[in-house]
Amino acid sequence: MYHDAFSPSVDRVGPAGCAACAAAPRRDFAISMAFQPIVDVETARPYAYEALVRDRDGAGGAARVLSRVEPEARYAFDQACRVRAVTLAAALGLAETGALLSINFLPNAVYEPRTCIRRTLAAARRVGFPLDRLMFEVSESERVADDDHLAHIVASYREMGFVTAIDDFGAGHSGLALLARFRPDVIKLDMALVRDIDADPARRTIVRAMVGMTRELGVRLVAEGIETRAESEALARLGVRLQQGYRFARPAFEALPRIDS
Repeated sequence: MYHDAFSPSVDRVGPAGCAACAAAPRRDFAISMAFQPIVDVETARPYAYEALVRDRDGAGGAARVLSRVEPEARYAFDQACRVRAVTLAAALGLAETGALLSINFLPNAVYEPRTCIRRTLAAARRVGFPLDRLMFEVSESERVADDDHLAHIVASYREMGFVTAIDDFGAGHSGLALLARFRPDVIKLDMALVRDIDADPARRTIVRAMVGMTRELGVRLVAEGIETRAESEALARLGVRLQQGYRFARPAFEALPRIDS
């Protein structure tokens, strides 16, 4: 597999922030991606594969990689992750599975959505990855500098035809207010809400209410961090059809993992 060296080299067309990133010093490490499926438990087929940033050798997780990214390099890092995810997904034949490619993005690193998406789209066209297979997810736990800006990003991505998602829902600062304002296509329940849900009536009550609410809003609900068959079955009984976690597959470095049924 190829590795994309993390470099602040970006297109110079766009806002001043892009030019600033292009002028930043090069970094001395490289990134690649691991992939983990989001599974439709009714069909046992992947709904999406989430691209998770890793060190070049696959040893370091996302937290380790992110800890080395200085604030002034966040845009370049975000761009490098997007391009690597799309390029590798195409090489692995992800689109042929019928699944989406889910790419995490850093909202504080997006200056203007339609400008900052250009490099991602160019990479997708170059490698033949279909644009209608892209999903962009933002973590609720990341403190966003400007809620209006995040709303603009989500709205812009939806207008361009991309699926949008809020990750780690229930773990951050805004919760239901975030859902009401941004109206994404998908929300991903934080693992704290699904851990041991088979033995926890309170968690089941909360998730049952989330299932009803998201159904009325027309939002897809994903439960993440599932580790046991009992958790998965309890969630399925509550109506949570899309599930992600070690129960189905661990992230596979530069590969699409086999899904355990």
